[in-house]
Amino acid sequence: MSEAILANANLVLPDRMLRGAVTLRDGRIADIAEGSAAPAGTVDCGGDLVMPGLIELHTDNLERHIQPRPKVDWPHANAIVAHDAELASVGITTVFDALRVGSIPGGQRHEKAYARDLATELVQMRDAHGLRISHFLHLRAEICSETLVDELASFSAGDRVGLVSLMDHTPGQRQFRDLSKLKTYAMSKNGMTEDQFTEHVAQLRSVRERFGATHEDVAVAEARRLGAILASHDDTTPEQADQSAERGVRLAEFPTTREAAEALRTHGIAVMMGAPNLVRGGSHSGNVAASELAADGLLDIVSSDYVPAALLMAAVMLGDLWDDLPRGIATVTRAPADAANLPDRGRIEAGARADLIRVSRWAGTPMVRETWVRGRRVA
Repeated sequence: MSEAILANANLVLPDRMLRGAVTLRDGRIADIAEGSAAPAGTVDCGGDLVMPGLIELHTDNLERHIQPRPKVDWPHANAIVAHDAELASVGITTVFDALRVGSIPGGQRHEKAYARDLATELVQMRDAHGLRISHFLHLRAEICSETLVDELASFSAGDRVGLVSLMDHTPGQRQFRDLSKLKTYAMSKNGMTEDQFTEHVAQLRSVRERFGATHEDVAVAEARRLGAILASHDDTTPEQADQSAERGVRLAEFPTTREAAEALRTHGIAVMMGAPNLVRGGSHSGNVAASELAADGLLDIVSSDYVPAALLMAAVMLGDLWDDLPRGIATVTRAPADAANLPDRGRIEAGARADLIRVSRWAGTPMVRETWVRGRRVA
């Protein structure tokens, strides 16, 4: 029997704060007690916050590790280990690793399929207990692609695919309704010339026209086959929100307008926004600010997107905005757990997984001091 007691902590419970201690036993939360004592043999948290481990539903961080620079491919196993350790260090204890499925091998993008090979290595390392935190797969189904059908077919239930999101990056709609924003992004990131960008846009629109409708239907069906939650991405209009509801979407990633967020909510679809949007004070693409949706009660879940350390920072900012820290922390713990159908984590209560983090604040900035996964200290 393994046991640890985190004592003299400010516990972030689902609906309140409590100065007390939490007992971790055999990978589960065994007991919660009130009081500031820290007897010998316990971990004296010194009044630090102790909260559930963070749950990340959409992060591109693994892709950043396998390609740290344009055209630089890094060894997958090394990249997975570094990614896993980074997430543990910032308090993330469950992650849905986002992998692009659907490629365009020719033209300006020169994409190649990578998700199946990367997922195989990740699954092998996970099954060998070589990773610190809990990993699921999030397949980002690129509707505007040429290879989506075959790539999705290569995954099975054993891969533990938890999410499939419908990603349509066709120029002129959704995230990049404003082509000038896409032009700036593509030319700065990929070094395109004006002519290359024009060719790029024409190619994507042609691909969407040829494959789009089929790919949408296949992605929905494959999510069902894999037992995964279906997510939409960058809903912009109420009509797109209606279409998401018709497809069985349960989670909306990064709606770009207030109108879309309101429509999604009427369908009972959880709204997720990016932590960098909150931390920076707005969207880098000129879309709706996450803080605006939060102020009006239209934000349910936060994702770190492309900055893992932003997840905790954004949750604390929301706690300050709402004057309710448990509510802010719930956007990165209980709410994503519920959306992903993981009822065993995301909350401090008896019987839940002992995935916990200890956090202090320095000049308002939250700092992760310790991370436990299933009762074992991993960072």
